[in-house]
Amino acid sequence: MGNENINESIGRGISVFKNIEVLYPEYVPSYLPHRELQLRLLEQIFKPLLTDPGSVSIRAMLIGGVGVGKTVTARVFSRNMKKLALENNIDLKYVHVNCHRDRTLYEVVSEIIRQVGAPIPLRGLSPREMLLALLSHLERHKQYVIITLDEFDYFIRTAGNDAVYFLIRLYDEYPDAVKRLNYIFISRDITVLGMLDSTTESYMLKHLVKFEPYKLVELYDILIQRRDLAFYEGTVDNDVIKYIAEHEGVDRGGEGNARSAIEVLLHAGMAADNEGAQRVSIEHVRKAIAIIHPDVVRISDELNNLDLHELLLLKAIIRTLKEKNMPEVKIGDVEEEYRYICQQYGVEPRKHTQVYEYINNLKHMEIIQARVSGKGYRGRTTLIKISTPLDPLERRIDELIEKRRK
Repeated sequence: MGNENINESIGRGISVFKNIEVLYPEYVPSYLPHRELQLRLLEQIFKPLLTDPGSVSIRAMLIGGVGVGKTVTARVFSRNMKKLALENNIDLKYVHVNCHRDRTLYEVVSEIIRQVGAPIPLRGLSPREMLLALLSHLERHKQYVIITLDEFDYFIRTAGNDAVYFLIRLYDEYPDAVKRLNYIFISRDITVLGMLDSTTESYMLKHLVKFEPYKLVELYDILIQRRDLAFYEGTVDNDVIKYIAEHEGVDRGGEGNARSAIEVLLHAGMAADNEGAQRVSIEHVRKAIAIIHPDVVRISDELNNLDLHELLLLKAIIRTLKEKNMPEVKIGDVEEEYRYICQQYGVEPRKHTQVYEYINNLKHMEIIQARVSGKGYRGRTTLIKISTPLDPLERRIDELIEKRRK
């Protein structure tokens, strides 16, 4: 059976992959191994939404490091909740906002309204007016919403205490209203809550769901699941999966980062394809580990939050760094390359002010480093560099550009 599948993959153009997208960060599996406890806790916390909808505005906070399953758990939970709500004749919507991308209160509320699909004209309205209009829309249509604010620590730092207070305490002003907004907050650590006033902080900590780094056996199960979905049968042996799990498992000295482990499996498969190999070997895994800088995995996740022009600009930075063969390049050279790339893709380039804002955003997201030039340069300019390997980064950017343009 294994050889038949390998022959089939050869017939398709020599690839070990049957569905590579299963290994991408945005993929949400039908079943989530080793996050059953967290899912049960969320079900318990949000139970009133099914048994007595609108009686209370529910909030939960998910805490844990990078790659421990917070985001995917929120998505799987919401999918399960929507199914249960439908069975109970409750119209429940799910909204997922990444606060790295939508950084201000206005952007967050706008994105919530967009994902809900409420026909609210946003121009000229304050965030408060927008949110009240949304509440009226939900009331008219008898709808409820679970809103996940991902990278919430970033929102706290950017928008501040008043914005957080406004979002989560709005119903304090309308105690008799049906509570149609519910929240899941996702943060890497709990210390950022110290930036809030004590009342808001205690409000946030009422329902805390913690995520620990993955152990070897847990990563093994996760990788087996993804392998069976992503690769042709017989192309990735269990020994290869175990090797990756041992490298990444927190109990074996790794970070316990599932995202990183899946990224290694992806690049090992790509290495096999590049060589025309019929199977993924441990040597391919070694090559993948050598390619993947610790920051590549994190940045790969962050890229999903960029819009088309930010991706085009990032591609321009990479191209300029390669062409100049320099550790840093000037923003003027990058802009010239960016305009050329826009022309290639048939899109109108953004003006300098917007490009500069994109540069600052990419810097805040720690995808690039940017600084003002000092000695050795005529005048003052912004110098840009990228510390992570450029080739795998550019490949991922190209994939996302094509998706954005569809």
